[in-house]
Amino acid sequence: MTRVGVIGGGLMGSGIAEVCARAGHDVVVHEISLETAEAALGRIHKSLDRGVERGKITAEEAEAAKQRITVATDISAQADRQIVIEAATENEEVKKALFADLDRVVADPDAILASNTSSIPITRLAAVTGRPSRVIGLHFFNPVPVMALVELITTVSTDPAVADQAQAFAEGLGKTVIRAKDRAGFIVNMLLIPYMLAGIRMLEAGFATREDIDAGMRLGANHPMGPLELTDFVGLDTTKYVADVLYEEYKEPLYAAPPLLSRMVEAGWLGRKTGRGFYEYE
Repeated sequence: MTRVGVIGGGLMGSGIAEVCARAGHDVVVHEISLETAEAALGRIHKSLDRGVERGKITAEEAEAAKQRITVATDISAQADRQIVIEAATENEEVKKALFADLDRVVADPDAILASNTSSIPITRLAAVTGRPSRVIGLHFFNPVPVMALVELITTVSTDPAVADQAQAFAEGLGKTVIRAKDRAGFIVNMLLIPYMLAGIRMLEAGFATREDIDAGMRLGANHPMGPLELTDFVGLDTTKYVADVLYEEYKEPLYAAPPLLSRMVEAGWLGRKTGRGFYEYE
């Protein structure tokens, strides 16, 4: 597979497009408007330039990757793609609509349709297509050019050969692939979200300060970020959304969003992206 489509040019989509282009693939990124398309292309170019400055890639490699990426606002530009990776907002209805569109548009019956969802069961997305055996989850991690992991999620309908093909594709991007069954949260978020929520509950109960909670996990468990710092990095709204999906699936209290998290999201304190979450940012 050399012709790759990426749906969404935000933080995750632009990173996926970049690593695909750096691996030699022809990439078409879908965005909803000319403004967001230009922003996506600028985001990718800036990241590639930063890679050159840090000595990760050569200027020639960065320029070649830039030439392999185009951005389009018409979903029909995905028609000739051999694999399409959806990286739109973490909203089930939005993703279902996109998969229905892709099923209609992508011409090759052997093409793979993948989702970068971090929590939504893949079966629900596959069900709106006429090719459920060729729908899988490919969950990348942020920042995509740096993080080495991809979760490969298969459904009860997934053709095993498609899963093997998707794994080979992801490994060709230089990623390590782990496989998970199609349950909400997969592997990483089933473990990570309760940890983040536990930190929020600890702060909410007044058990310790935000600084001490985070320092405890950074210095005591050698984590790069504490749970509250990580929640700010991921986004409080995204964290709550994933927690809600997990709670709906399992009905276990450890997945329930604490009231403090809900109130902060309602106040628009979403973390780094809004300048305020559990910490304040420039």
